[in-house]
Amino acid sequence: MITGPELFGLVLVGGRSTRMGKDKATLQYGEKPQAVASYELLARCCAKVFLSCRQGQEIGGLPAIHDTVEGIGPMGGILSAFAAHPDKAWLVLACDLPFLTEATLRDLVARRDPSQLATAYRSAHDGLPEPLCAIYEPTIAGKLREFVAQEKVCPRKALINLGVPLLDLPDPRALDNVNHPHEFEAARAVLDKSNQ
Repeated sequence: MITGPELFGLVLVGGRSTRMGKDKATLQYGEKPQAVASYELLARCCAKVFLSCRQGQEIGGLPAIHDTVEGIGPMGGILSAFAAHPDKAWLVLACDLPFLTEATLRDLVARRDPSQLATAYRSAHDGLPEPLCAIYEPTIAGKLREFVAQEKVCPRKALINLGVPLLDLPDPRALDNVNHPHEFEAARAVLDKSNQ
């Protein structure tokens, strides 16, 4: 078994949620806000977990890493995490994945390859990398900073350009995200039905 740098978790909650019209991190599919549910999922798989957010956007007293670079979306959160703990690997997770389960996260961690720059799933929809449920090794940080210096701020394109090998999702629906109010209502209905 290959051992690599210690794995920390990062829940991305710093988005503006303009399409949803309200903060996606505070939406509830069950008893807890999605940011808290995501934090607790990561806490089962990672040594430490942090919310990635803007100043003043903290939730529930959970540990946070504030964006040191704003205006570049998830890439800013990832780079801020590496700035805070450069020797750690990061399991980065979007806060708008209501169908994600502990089993899927544990599968990703079990299949982690620390000799690669990252470990990521292949999207069940378009075959491209899923950058917001992926493990980023410390060796990728400098390369991501180079992309940002060239005004390239999309984590998905970074994973494509870096040739990161991709894993098949054990559950094709696990990484379906929710961006609009009608998607939220539909996802909540599906989850309510499955929990009955």
